[in-house]
Amino acid sequence: MRTVVNLNEGWIFKKTQDTLPTALPTDWESVDLPHTWNAQDGQDGGNDYYRGKSCYMRMLSRSLLPEGEEYWLEIRGANSSADVYLNGKLLKTHHGGYSTFRVDLSGDMAEDNILAVIVDNSPNEFVYPQMADFTFYGGLYRDVNLICVGKDHFDLDYFGAPGIRVTPKIEGRDAEIDVDVRVSLKEGQSVRYTVCDADGQVVVTAEEASSHAELTVKDVHLWHGKRDPYLYTCKAELLQSGEAIDAVSTRFGCRTFKIDPEEGFFLNGESYPLRGVSRHQDRLGVGNALTRAHHEEDIDLICEVGATTIRLAHYQHDQYFYDLCDERGLVLWAEIPYISKHMPGGRENTITQMNELVEQNYNHPSIVVWGLSNEIGIGGSDQDLLDNHNILNDLCHKLDKTRLTTVAAVSMCKIDDPYLLIPDVISYNHYFGWYGGDTSMNGPWFDKFHAAHPTLPIGCSEYGCEALNWHTSDPRQGDYTEEYQAYYHEELIKQLFSRKYIWATHVWNMFDFGADARAEGGENGQNHKGLVTMDRKYKKDSFYAYKAWLSDEKFVHLCGKRYVDRVEDVTRVTVYSNLPEVELFANGVSVGRKQADDHFFYFDVPNVGKTQLKAVAGEFTDESVINKVEKFNEEYRLKEQGAVLNWFDIDEVEGRLSLNSKMSDVMATLRGKLIMMRLMMKMLGGKKKGDKKPKVAGFEMTPEMTAMMGGFTVLRLLTMAGGFMNVQFTKEQLLALNKKLNRIKAKAEKK
Repeated sequence: MRTVVNLNEGWIFKKTQDTLPTALPTDWESVDLPHTWNAQDGQDGGNDYYRGKSCYMRMLSRSLLPEGEEYWLEIRGANSSADVYLNGKLLKTHHGGYSTFRVDLSGDMAEDNILAVIVDNSPNEFVYPQMADFTFYGGLYRDVNLICVGKDHFDLDYFGAPGIRVTPKIEGRDAEIDVDVRVSLKEGQSVRYTVCDADGQVVVTAEEASSHAELTVKDVHLWHGKRDPYLYTCKAELLQSGEAIDAVSTRFGCRTFKIDPEEGFFLNGESYPLRGVSRHQDRLGVGNALTRAHHEEDIDLICEVGATTIRLAHYQHDQYFYDLCDERGLVLWAEIPYISKHMPGGRENTITQMNELVEQNYNHPSIVVWGLSNEIGIGGSDQDLLDNHNILNDLCHKLDKTRLTTVAAVSMCKIDDPYLLIPDVISYNHYFGWYGGDTSMNGPWFDKFHAAHPTLPIGCSEYGCEALNWHTSDPRQGDYTEEYQAYYHEELIKQLFSRKYIWATHVWNMFDFGADARAEGGENGQNHKGLVTMDRKYKKDSFYAYKAWLSDEKFVHLCGKRYVDRVEDVTRVTVYSNLPEVELFANGVSVGRKQADDHFFYFDVPNVGKTQLKAVAGEFTDESVINKVEKFNEEYRLKEQGAVLNWFDIDEVEGRLSLNSKMSDVMATLRGKLIMMRLMMKMLGGKKKGDKKPKVAGFEMTPEMTAMMGGFTVLRLLTMAGGFMNVQFTKEQLLALNKKLNRIKAKAEKK
C-alpha cells in the first residue's frame, strides 16, 4: 500500500542561486516549507521584488523511508517554473506556479540522496502569468511530499491528478455514480470500489476487473451549498489475488446546477443566488506560503460575511482550500492565470495549466465553472487569442461534461467582441465609481448587455474600490477613505443584488493583497480593495454592509469606529444590521429609531464634545465614540507621496468648475469642452493619420469609455492619463488650468 511522507522540513535555501552545487552546502539558510523569497520585497512597493532563480536542497536517505518499489516526489506549488534534480541529474522541468506535479525518483535513488529544486519566477514569454495586478511570489510555497508505492499502483504522473474521477448523475431520488480510475490492470488484478456516507458507513461496493465502475446510491443525500454541504467518499483499491496493494480515495458531492440567463443560478432545482467575493491567496509578511491555519481563517471570514460563492483568482489555489469550500458549501469559480496579456508563445502553457486545473479538481462539488481567462481582451481580440480561447473551451468540455466555462472580461471590452461568445457564460469586471464613471452606471450597463444578449448569462466578476485608514464626512471618488468604500458598496449592493438575471457577483476583493507595482493610497505594494486588511486583523465597514445582506447571523454594526475626531456640528452616523429596526443612542439619549429595507440605517447626530454612541437592534448592540474638534484631523487625510497636487489644495469657487470637477461636468460646458479637447490633443500628439476613431492610452473611445472617463475628476484623469502617456504636469501647470476652469460656470444639475 502507498505511504505518503511529508518533506516540508529540513531544507536549505539560497536566493539568486541559478546553478546546482555538486555537494550539499553548509552555509545556506535553513528553511522549512512552505516558503517564498518574496514575502517582504513582494509587498513593499517599487515593483522591484526579486524575480529569478533560487535553489532548495535537502538530504533524502532511503533507509529512513517506508518500503516501496517506486518513490514519487509530489510538489504542490513551485512558482513559477521548477527544475527537479536527484544526485545532480535533472529529472523534470515543470512550468506553472500554482498546480501539483510529480516526479518519479525511483530509477535514480541511491542510499543517500541529494534532492534539489531550482525554482524560477523570472519574466518570460511562455509561462502565465507575466502581466497582472498582483505579485508573482517565487518559491516552494506549498507542501512537498514523497509518495512510496509498489510497482503496480494507480497513476501518479497524469497532470498531477489524484488517479480517481467520480461523476454523480441524479436520477430521481437516487444517484448513478460513474467512477473512473487511472490504472493499467494486469492478469489477476481487479479494483474494489466503495462509496461511504459522511459517517463512514458503506453505502455501496463493487469489484470490477475494469478501471470503470457504475454504482447506485439510493435515496441520495444532496450537496446543497451552505445549507447542507453533504459529502460522500469514494475509495478505489487495487487488488492482486484479492489483496489490496494500492488505494486512492476522494470526497464528492451529488448535486445539479444550471445557470439561466433570466433567473440566474439554480442549485438542485432551487434558485440559489451567487453573491460573494474573489480571493487572492497571499498575506502580509507571509506572501503565498500559507499554512492550513491561514486557509481556515480565510474560509471562516468569507463564511462570516455570508458569501455563497468565491471566485478563486487568478490561478489554481491550494487543494486544502478547495476541500474547505466543499465542506462549507461555497460555490466556486476556478481559473487558470491566462490574464491581461495574451502571449503567442504561451498557448501550450495555457493548455497544460487547464489540464492540471480540471484533472486535479474534477471531484470538488463546489466548483461549477472553469475560467478560461481574465481581462485578456483588454485591447481587443485577434485571431490567435480567439483560437487560444476556442482550444481551452473545447478542452474543458472534453475533460468535463458536467460543468460550464466562463471568462472575466473588462469594461473596455466591447459587448460584441467575438471572444465573449466562446464560453458558456460570461462575467465582466467593472469599476464604475472608482476608476471612472459613477456608481449609478453599473446596473444600467448590465441591463444594456442583457438586452443585447438575452440568451447569454452575464455576471459581475469584479467590482470594488480601495480603502485604507483615511476618513472624511464628505467622501469622494478616489479619496481612499473607508467612508467612500462603504458608500460605493452600498450602491453596488442595491444595483447588483436586485437584478436576478446576474448569475453571480464577486466583490474584488475579500482581502487586501500584494501588488508590488502599486503606489496608491499612501501604502505602496498592495491593492487595498479588500473588505478585510491583508493581515486579516481589521474588517472594514464595507465588510458589514455585505454581512447585513448575506448573513443569517444577527448583528448590528456602527460604522466609522476609526473616524473619531469630526469638525461638523451635526454628523452623519451609519449603522448596518440585518435586523429590521435600529435605535441609536448618543450619551444615553435616543437619537431615534430607523427602519430600512436595504439594511443601511442613517442618523444625524449632534456633535458636541465627546459623544458615546450605542446602536441597538433587538438584543444586539455596538458602540463607538465621536469627538468634536475645531480643525480637521490631518491624520485622517491621505497626502499622496510624490503627488504634484492633492485635491484638497485646489481652489474651488461655488458654482464654477475646478480640477476637482468631474470630466462629465466640464465637458457639459462649451468652454470647458474646448479647453479639455485642446489639452488631450496635445497629450496625444494630435490625431494620427489613418485613425478612424480617437484612442486614449491605446483604447478606442467608445461611448462606454467616454462615460467611464466622465466620472473621473479632471485632476485624477490627468494624473492617470499622464502615467499612461508618459506626460507629467507641473504644479504650476495644474494650478493655471484650475484658474481657467474657475472662470467657467458649472451647469446646474437637472432635477
